[in-house]
Amino acid sequence: MSNEDYQGSRYSNDRSGDRGDRSGDRSGDRGGDRGGGGNRGRGGYRGGRGGGGGGGEDRRGIPLSALDAATTEASRKAIGAAIEVHKLLGPGFDEAAYANALKMELDALNVTYKQGHHVAVMYRDRKVSESATDLFIDGKFFLEVMARPGPVTTYERLELRAKLKAADLELGLIINFAERRLKDGLVRVVNIDKITKERGITLDEGDDVGGDSEFDH
Repeated sequence: MSNEDYQGSRYSNDRSGDRGDRSGDRSGDRGGDRGGGGNRGRGGYRGGRGGGGGGGEDRRGIPLSALDAATTEASRKAIGAAIEVHKLLGPGFDEAAYANALKMELDALNVTYKQGHHVAVMYRDRKVSESATDLFIDGKFFLEVMARPGPVTTYERLELRAKLKAADLELGLIINFAERRLKDGLVRVVNIDKITKERGITLDEGDDVGGDSEFDH
């Protein structure tokens, strides 16, 4: 073979090898992308949803009809009044502003209420203290007004539940007007003992009323 033929043959083989290497690299990349994409697009997203779901709490499908009908109706009126207040004022003011505006809306709806109602705290049939509530609505339930950033805490739920037990009431509302969306600041708390005793419904201590149709755990 002449030197020119040898050089041409070697150049041809080198180009073929390069094409083969590049083809193999692209095939490997596509395979890796498909494999990685499968993990990201499927397993990753599902895992994300699963992780998010795992971080949330399960719902128990217990209807609001388990509560006294008059209490439920009064609570809906109060929530409607709170929605109107939040729509006009928005977040950013102190509790007094929202409480006073809410009372104006309740007056317009002819909903009766007592402000600063005190509940006796009893121990072994003796009064040991008193606990105040923001509003006692229609003689049916307590409503606590909040106006601070952040979700309603477990302690605040327990505090309201303790007042419900002391007053032998079924339902209490906590409304945090500091939330951008009022529904994110609305928490319904129930007196587990009273509902269990009077309606035979078994709930856990962590069960609160969530939306309009079910209890939230």
